[in-house]
Amino acid sequence: MQKRILILVIVFLGYSSPFWSQEEVKVNEKQGAKAQAKADERYNEYSFSPAIDIYKKVLDKGYVSQDLLKRLGNAYYFNAKYEEAANVYKRLAEAYPDETEPDYFFRYAQSLKTLGEYDAASDMMSKFKQMTAQGEFPSDEDYLAKIEKNSGRFSVKPFAYNSKYSDFAAAFYEKGLIFSSDRDTGNLARYRHTWNSKDFLDLYKVNADSVSNDRVVKVSGDVNTRLHESTSVVSKDGTTMYFTRNNFLDGKKYKDEQGIIRLKIYSAELINGEWTKIIELPFNSDSYSVAHPVLSPDGKKLYFVSDMPGAVGESDIFYTEIIGDGTYGPIINLGKNVNTRARETFPYITQEGVLYFSSDGHPGLGGLDVFATKITFGNFNEPVVNVGKPINGNQDDFAFILDNETKIGYFSSNREGGLGEDDIYEFTENEPLVLDCIQEVTGTVRDRISNEVLAGATVMIIDEENKEVSSTLTDSQGNYVLSLDCSKGNFVRASRDGYVPAEEYLNRSYGKPRIVDFYLERDVVTGGFGDDLAKLLQLSTIYFDLNKYNIRSDAEIEIQKVIVAMEKYPSLKIKVNSHTDSRGNDAYNLWLSQKRAESTVNYMISKGIAADRLQGEGFGEKRLVNNCSNGVRCSSDEHQLNRRSEFIIFE
Repeated sequence: MQKRILILVIVFLGYSSPFWSQEEVKVNEKQGAKAQAKADERYNEYSFSPAIDIYKKVLDKGYVSQDLLKRLGNAYYFNAKYEEAANVYKRLAEAYPDETEPDYFFRYAQSLKTLGEYDAASDMMSKFKQMTAQGEFPSDEDYLAKIEKNSGRFSVKPFAYNSKYSDFAAAFYEKGLIFSSDRDTGNLARYRHTWNSKDFLDLYKVNADSVSNDRVVKVSGDVNTRLHESTSVVSKDGTTMYFTRNNFLDGKKYKDEQGIIRLKIYSAELINGEWTKIIELPFNSDSYSVAHPVLSPDGKKLYFVSDMPGAVGESDIFYTEIIGDGTYGPIINLGKNVNTRARETFPYITQEGVLYFSSDGHPGLGGLDVFATKITFGNFNEPVVNVGKPINGNQDDFAFILDNETKIGYFSSNREGGLGEDDIYEFTENEPLVLDCIQEVTGTVRDRISNEVLAGATVMIIDEENKEVSSTLTDSQGNYVLSLDCSKGNFVRASRDGYVPAEEYLNRSYGKPRIVDFYLERDVVTGGFGDDLAKLLQLSTIYFDLNKYNIRSDAEIEIQKVIVAMEKYPSLKIKVNSHTDSRGNDAYNLWLSQKRAESTVNYMISKGIAADRLQGEGFGEKRLVNNCSNGVRCSSDEHQLNRRSEFIIFE
């Protein structure tokens, strides 16, 4: 039996065609261990291991924060002290379950595996996979095997409002659909190369809560005519419709030089509940067809199908930017990765930036098949994937749309067993689509204290099974370039002799290039007279509120790290230099900074540090770290940078 769609998709043989994304925690005093080193008797040089020596001692004293647990856990993990790492990660996961990133659960699981605690490790990996939505992805096999791997993800049933004629090209509209149908006349003869004056395809709408065919009505207004109307899309605000129609306007039909009535895209406005004010888009032509409009998720681009000059094949997918006031940007072809020498048609873009379209030029199961590719970030070169069975079969399958939130969608097909010549089918996506994904990751590796670039550092990609996928070395400028499979989660890890490794977890994505810079901490830090101990210990800056000199809660943990270092090294002496921003007069700022220095020193004395090992001096606004001096307009955050304390080693 000859299906009508097989004639309709022959775009250029006649008439028309439907070628158509905490609260601070209680401290368990039994955890942790005592300080591991005695005071260094050397007076002018001190060696610190802040990631373990300092942070661990602060934790043992009862000062807990999420950042402290993360840093200490990572220090143990990267030094292969897995039992200690597991203990710290356990505290982190229990104290901050909602704020902890997935990569910490991953390292927790790996630490537990090394201890033989496989059940607990499995629980943590389950948690990790939940957080990262880990999936399975195809290997590089032949196309039929790839199609098979994507098959079986959908539950399909016929659309409740199909007729015995032709129904196809559903589009989401409000809480229902708009679709194309010839149900009013059932004029089978019209699908010929010679046209007559009888009604053809019209646009209909149906509400999602319809209970009978009485709820299926023609779209109101001036959209429907005595020729074909098909494939529509409505803007997010519901006021503009783009739709396909034969070359027919103001009661007249127009033909090209060969007597063919081409397809064009028109726009309509919703005025008082009626679609009216029909306007032909300016890039239409009497010489070629333009059809099947669809909007990008942000509504700023209009995608469509055409056989216009510059097309790769019989019909290609193009896009243009919607500038406004009836004007549009240049027409852009999606290129040879998407378009083939055959037919590409019926585009649809999800809110997640996945382009679905039909083609008989990409490897499929027969006729038109539905394919998908990521076009996020303006990249049209990602792999094109067949969505598999039961959406695709050996007949024509086209006009695929999907709601990302509900996972419910619709497609059209002329497959056997349908009610009419072409039917709409409703489906539920039960499993996500498998899409290949290559993501480029670049960045620079630097010393955290000096900011010097680190040439020869190793940067590697590690998968979620803790296996190395690829690696490279930084160049003379400290730069690296790597690619990874962004259809699954990956770790990017940087390491170098003499430094504590660092890594960042990259979740599944749609392939946008990423910049990941690393600032590595030395595993042993050496300081002498005049050095800022805060920088040596990688402390967060000790900030003060405007016009105040009391110790803030966030500063308390950082000062405790200095106290631990002084407890470890009894000969270490510290001078607290405090500063203000430029607001207020100079004399007041000098007084305020002195109070901040005294406040910091008194706090440390109250925690057991001898007074003769401490000094404090206020410098007011004399040593600003930026250009926010008197009379310069700066933001609150910029002024905040100057309200700080430093911890200088002195004799």
